[in-house]
Amino acid sequence: MLDKEGIAKRIAKEIKDGYYVNLGIGIPTLVANYIPANIDVVLQSENGLLGMGPFPFEGEEDADVINAGKQTITMLPGSAIFDSAMSFGMIRAKKVNLTILGAMEVSENGDIANWKIPGKMVKGMGGAMDLVASAENIIVAMQHVNKAGESKLLPKCTLPLTGVNCVKKIVTELAVLDVLPDGGFKLLERAPGISVDEIKNATAGKLIIEGDIPEMII
Repeated sequence: MLDKEGIAKRIAKEIKDGYYVNLGIGIPTLVANYIPANIDVVLQSENGLLGMGPFPFEGEEDADVINAGKQTITMLPGSAIFDSAMSFGMIRAKKVNLTILGAMEVSENGDIANWKIPGKMVKGMGGAMDLVASAENIIVAMQHVNKAGESKLLPKCTLPLTGVNCVKKIVTELAVLDVLPDGGFKLLERAPGISVDEIKNATAGKLIIEGDIPEMII
């Protein structure tokens, strides 16, 4: 079973040379620490930054340099800072090649719920709605089950939706899955030490298994 760092490491393998990538709040921000050294990638934060680097070492934080989740970050040489209007112009104009988001639920047809739990106070949806409406390639980093052990990969989301039919791939502590265009979670890889049966038991939505499922390499 993977921890949050393991999920981030596996997702980093999906990033290609030359990509512009938006990292959402939560587990996705950890991906910045695992970008392969041999590829050139520009990380975008929707609060107005291109060229985001890994998290700073303790004692080297700059309180004025933060990501959209208000975490202190680093800036790489050649980084650019701008207002949020320009940032969302980039997102809405589909200039971002890959968006990595956290989620509370994902449905088998690619709907995502990641901004509100009814009855809990939230400040607002933030940039999630723009990201899911504009991005052509969305990978979700999430826990497979909630604290009660209930699946978060569902036939249909029960929480308020952020976007519909938009998620392409999911990486959890148990597995890597594609969301198929005609519906269903196709199992691609298992986390180290995790069996196919364990993934079946943790997935409420339609799970598609074809052939032997390899163990993921982190």
